[in-house]
Amino acid sequence: MFAVRGIAVSFSIFVLLYGALSLTVCGLWRGVWHKRQYYSAGRCADLLFALRMAPFIIALGVTIILAVPSFLLLEPRAVTESMSNIPAVLGVCGIAVVLTATWNAGWALVRASRVVALWSREAGEVGSGGVDSPIRSMSSVSVLRPSAGAPPLTVAGVFHPSIWLSSAAEFVLSQRELQSALRHEVVHVRRRDNLRKLMLCLVAFPGMAELENAWREATEMAADDAAVSSASEALDLAAALIKLSRLASLEPPAELTTALVHRPAESVNARVERLITWSERPPARRSSSGYALCVVAAVTASLALSYPQLLAEIHMATEWLVR
Repeated sequence: MFAVRGIAVSFSIFVLLYGALSLTVCGLWRGVWHKRQYYSAGRCADLLFALRMAPFIIALGVTIILAVPSFLLLEPRAVTESMSNIPAVLGVCGIAVVLTATWNAGWALVRASRVVALWSREAGEVGSGGVDSPIRSMSSVSVLRPSAGAPPLTVAGVFHPSIWLSSAAEFVLSQRELQSALRHEVVHVRRRDNLRKLMLCLVAFPGMAELENAWREATEMAADDAAVSSASEALDLAAALIKLSRLASLEPPAELTTALVHRPAESVNARVERLITWSERPPARRSSSGYALCVVAAVTASLALSYPQLLAEIHMATEWLVR
């Protein structure tokens, strides 16, 4: 009975925090998106991703660091009082959330591996033999030519991503356009955007689709910015977007992939307009990571100093929940 109570209480704390924080994020993220002109696209994408992941990470952290220890250390092993239905129901909901997250992530990985396996039939590596210079310059990332069915240019793979370049894309793009397009995809590889998509599968919550779409749009703009360093390169990338948009399939993008051109068309149009009006942007400030480390250090120190008191307060809260 003690173990059942502990599981019910722990998952109740998790689901309550996760739900409350997710609802808070639903109301806050648009403020970041509407002020995106004040940030670089990369920083905006990182902020949106952090907001999206925060409810799950905070709820999981509080449950593991505070709720579970408080129950194990302060709850009597022999208890005669009965447990109310509230923690039982909330516990079941918490377990359902975790199982659903695990299923979503696992199924997304399975579908991604099937897509890559389909593309890999008779696929060849672009860069062996007489290869053009744009592809030779991408030596840090594998560039493969799919057998069939793949988008014109996309990044596939989560833990070991590679770039897939179709023959049609290679044919319609000039050398400079291909160079810019490949640089864009390399940025997605280095930012681990497919891994971030997998992490989003773990934190599914109703009403978050708009936030996730905004994050995807911000990641594309961030990759555009990182791929160009002059007005001519921006125009080359804009031309590549226009040309490849005519080759792109109307079907939804494959799971856990990041294509250069994706739907909706309004997003592609906005990126083209942004590239056409490209102007040199100041380098991003690097002090934000230092601030983040200071915040983490301060929170850790405060938690360490007040840990016994926090355990007692959490235990009081769980006692009220159980009764």
